[in-house]
Amino acid sequence: MDDRYNILIADSYPDESKQLKEELQKQYNVMAIAENGEDAFSGILNLRPDLVIIDLMLPGVDGLGVIERCREVMSPEEVPAFIALTMIENQDLMEYIRHLKVDYCMMKPFQAGILAERITQMIRIRSVNTKIQEEIHKEKKGFFAKLKEGLNKTRNSILGGVDSVLGAFTKIDEDLFEELEEALIMADMGVQTTMDIVENLRKRVKREHATDPAVIKDMLIDEITAILQEGAQEDENLPSPSVLLVIGVNGVGKTTTIGKLAHNFKEDGKSVLLAAADTFRAAAIDQLEIWGERSAIPVIKHEENSDPAAVVYDAVHEARKQNTDLLICDTAGRLHNKKNLMEELKKIARVIEREYPAAHREVYLVLDATTGQNALQQAKLFKEVTDITGIVLTKLDGTAKGGIVVAIKSELQIPVRYIGVGEGIHDLQKFDAAEFAGALFGREA
Repeated sequence: MDDRYNILIADSYPDESKQLKEELQKQYNVMAIAENGEDAFSGILNLRPDLVIIDLMLPGVDGLGVIERCREVMSPEEVPAFIALTMIENQDLMEYIRHLKVDYCMMKPFQAGILAERITQMIRIRSVNTKIQEEIHKEKKGFFAKLKEGLNKTRNSILGGVDSVLGAFTKIDEDLFEELEEALIMADMGVQTTMDIVENLRKRVKREHATDPAVIKDMLIDEITAILQEGAQEDENLPSPSVLLVIGVNGVGKTTTIGKLAHNFKEDGKSVLLAAADTFRAAAIDQLEIWGERSAIPVIKHEENSDPAAVVYDAVHEARKQNTDLLICDTAGRLHNKKNLMEELKKIARVIEREYPAAHREVYLVLDATTGQNALQQAKLFKEVTDITGIVLTKLDGTAKGGIVVAIKSELQIPVRYIGVGEGIHDLQKFDAAEFAGALFGREA
């Protein structure tokens, strides 16, 4: 077969088709000419052209009917591009052409040279779009592989202990469930979460009349996956304008997380502004400035030990003035003095509410996965101080304590928004519950 772009012409006017073929054959491979709808449909199915130029007034099955039938029997990847030729132009027809996702519509009569130019343009656009989709798919597959590898220790921690327990029993009894509880608690699944999981396993074993301990493992994987996926949101697209407050204790990677988030949001086409409101840690201000310079994102800052609310006040006014899509505020997280922290966050919230009432607000808490149960306790304490709308879990790669994701999801009912599995700027990704569960247990989502 000719390796050039393959085209099928479906037109009931032989002279017109011949002229068009002669013009297109200079650059492309014209595979066939069909003079009616049935031949056109049959040719598309048998020859699988890249592009079909089709007259909407074909005898038999008309052009739109052919396109409809192709979309019904072919997969989206198999359906060729369509250029529709018509002598009629009315609103209803144009609406239906758009509904069928026809790539281009051209009025008759037309010049073959102009149509050839349009085809060249279409091929270029489709080629670019294909490359973009391939890159997105490649990046997603790469992140899944990295996530799966990063969760090796967590997987071994959870399932290794489970396998040891199940291997020691020949029947399912209460002793098995008690040892299973202990293994899951040791894997940082959390006490309450573990108790809930094991209770559900008891009920399922009874309901299914299971007797072989080996079936418990798949049941456990199902339970954990269900917890991760329960109420999971596909996406959280921040509206414009938005203000995102980011909190977290020292050492969890809060400022680095903000830098990565800002970079990624900017890559997505949003205008971003950063506010260095963690003023009691000089390194935080300097670090945020470095991230701002790296991504060409402006940073609003004051002197060390200045009022964080004053920094946010200036940042809010700058965001309003510049019509910025997203303002990200790096705020303090000193849990040893809850009262001061609570007052500070309340003051910042009042400033935003008063000065920027139109802005959507989010509060993200950054936690370090390597701290296991300490991360869960931090989340509980911060939850007492402020309304947390999302969790960012960092350093998931290389820790055996990744089970904490399940505990946080189960006990706190706060959505995990992002997870970090490496040092790279793209190693912070939106949390996908199905993908995470698949990576955790070696089952690709």
